[in-house]
Amino acid sequence: MTIDVWIGLLIPFIGTSLGAGCVFFLKNAIGEKAERALLGFASGVMVSASFFSLLMPALEQSEDKGALAFLPASIGFVIGMLFLLVLDKLVPHTHMDNSEEGVRSGLKKTTKLILAVTIHNIPEGMAVGVIYAGWMYGNAGITLAGALALSAGIAIQNFPEGAIVSMPLRAEGMSKGKTFLYGVLSGAVEPVGALAVILAASIFVPVMPYFLSFAAGAMMYVVVEELIPEMSEGEHSNIGTICFAIGFTIMMALDVALG
Repeated sequence: MTIDVWIGLLIPFIGTSLGAGCVFFLKNAIGEKAERALLGFASGVMVSASFFSLLMPALEQSEDKGALAFLPASIGFVIGMLFLLVLDKLVPHTHMDNSEEGVRSGLKKTTKLILAVTIHNIPEGMAVGVIYAGWMYGNAGITLAGALALSAGIAIQNFPEGAIVSMPLRAEGMSKGKTFLYGVLSGAVEPVGALAVILAASIFVPVMPYFLSFAAGAMMYVVVEELIPEMSEGEHSNIGTICFAIGFTIMMALDVALG
């Protein structure tokens, strides 16, 4: 792999680490409005990345199928959603805290929070791995600049995600160093997952549209199941919606300008 690929794989991880580093500069936990804004922004980036960076190339690569060009993207998308659904059910995390399942799990709240963000990061790592694998193997519709745009977009949305992990842990009395470490570790799954996808990609080059749309489906599951509901909790506010639009627009601009 070239240095460009290694840099691309690490950019999202750096975004998470920088966000986790907020614990050294901010004294208090993230406020409710700020958290909604961050979640909305992250949702917008992920939705935009799913469409412009993953689904569109998947559709373009299936044009030779004529009227059935939508089929690989549709199948991959649904499988990606189902994969995250199964993972979501098997691994107890924060959104189950008040349920019987969450009580039976016996996991601490801090552990569940870390697991939740780690689950969120799995499809993001896969998405980066798939897009770089597509570029490495010369798939039409995927450029190095487009792959970099996806990495940068995910890094941007990983910054608030890293803060959302570290700040609540700090508010519960955990040391700054330990909270930063947990925030960084929650993002470590991304470069590892991306590298695993790249190493396996040579076997699956003929079905790359399925892989691209699989990553899109997995990311969309996280947005719909986790981020948007959390963004909309409590008193009605438009701040999350506004930040969603900002995140979507920024990621769209990155993809179009660099892709």
